[in-house]
Amino acid sequence: MKLLEIKNLSKSFDGKKVLEDISLSVEKGEVVSILGPSGSGKSTLLRCATFLETMDDGELSYCEKQIVRSVKGKAVYPDKATMKEAKSRFSLVFQNFNLFPHYSVMQNVSDAPIHVSKRSKDEVLEESRRILKKVGLEEKENAYPCELSGGQQQRVAIARALVMNPDMLFFDEPTSALDPEITAGILRIMRELAKEKMTMVIVTHEIDFARAVSDRVIFMDGGFIVEQGKPEDVIDHPKNERTRNFLKKLSV
Repeated sequence: MKLLEIKNLSKSFDGKKVLEDISLSVEKGEVVSILGPSGSGKSTLLRCATFLETMDDGELSYCEKQIVRSVKGKAVYPDKATMKEAKSRFSLVFQNFNLFPHYSVMQNVSDAPIHVSKRSKDEVLEESRRILKKVGLEEKENAYPCELSGGQQQRVAIARALVMNPDMLFFDEPTSALDPEITAGILRIMRELAKEKMTMVIVTHEIDFARAVSDRVIFMDGGFIVEQGKPEDVIDHPKNERTRNFLKKLSV
């Protein structure tokens, strides 16, 4: 089953094309990593897929239900109820954590499912504790973000995403604000999620990680998808010269 399908997505800022004719799909249980230089459109693609930015043109479907249509070269969005249902399909883990500083760890993790999804408070707290244990933060539920390291804050962000029970997770460079030692711990959690067949779309510069966990790798440059395929093809034997040059710079 296709959990996400994007067709012919275009996006401009102030007249400058940032994404042009992007088409991709993600199957249930698939891990897709998106690589590319800064400014290639990777984060904008994620923001369009998660409705943080509006597409200029193109189509977008979740779980094979069309959400955004293209009418006369313009993207048309649906009513609030349809959007809310579509947003329940995914969670997004940000580069800079985006935690509420005045909320404890438990409040950060449990607030949305209780107040947005209207789930039972007791059920949500129980599940939040289980997930905090899974990410190694069971003893931190009463701590505040300012009392946590960057790695711990990112673990809270992952727990907050998981407790929403999404069909898929988006990660926007989840380790770029962390030092290498802490990065390893976050990548370990993401590897476990991949083993559990969690559907994930990951914007990352961690080439070895992308090679190890991805079913498919997409390389973007200049707002286009330049190349995509199995990690061993795109990372180890890239066909496109732009892909080769990018990977060469990373390995220097």
